[in-house]
Amino acid sequence: MADAAAIARERVLVVDDDPPLRRMLERTLVAEGFEVTLAADGAAALVAAERSAPDVIVLDVAMPALDGLAVCRRLRSKGLPTPILMLTARDEVVDRVAGLEAGADDYLIKPFAVQELVARLRALTRRHGDSQGQPLLSYADLVLDVDARRATRGGRPIELTGREAHLLELLLRQAGRVVTRERAVAEIWNDAAVDNVVDRYVTRLRRKLGDPPLIRTVRGAGFALRA
Repeated sequence: MADAAAIARERVLVVDDDPPLRRMLERTLVAEGFEVTLAADGAAALVAAERSAPDVIVLDVAMPALDGLAVCRRLRSKGLPTPILMLTARDEVVDRVAGLEAGADDYLIKPFAVQELVARLRALTRRHGDSQGQPLLSYADLVLDVDARRATRGGRPIELTGREAHLLELLLRQAGRVVTRERAVAEIWNDAAVDNVVDRYVTRLRRKLGDPPLIRTVRGAGFALRA
């Protein structure tokens, strides 16, 4: 019963301009115990994200006027840490990378199985909920505010995307120990990452964190946070 109660408290905002798909997702997610708010376009999504305080957002990419990528960027620019799962009919690597770099936490290619959508939403809310228990993580002169997804090093603010913050959080929680590429993909990308995505994000984090370097490459194993 405790698990059912926890699921019932999870609020999901579904943003899609396709009415039949919105209705189907609403029925499915309500049946799975979610509290559902619907938005039919990007502008409505921005308003609903503030008013409904969702625990997770399902966001379609291809919408008129304000598309999902633009919505995602605006939400992240406002500091919203809510996990975002993007729906897209585009299966090209460049399109998936664009979604991740806009600040999305996960994505699904249309058409998709609703069971997979539900599983991914629960994984996102569970992981985000786990991060709330320890809002500040630090190592050497690096500090990460997990809730706000903001970091500082030596007092210097560092702007991070959602994925960068998740990767940095994983490295901080495992400071001094090796984090394999496989673990990073499984925990941050839900096993749905494109080729070499972890290496690209590590490169970007190194650049943002500055010198002296903190993220070390362990040849044949992965990466570790070591001063």
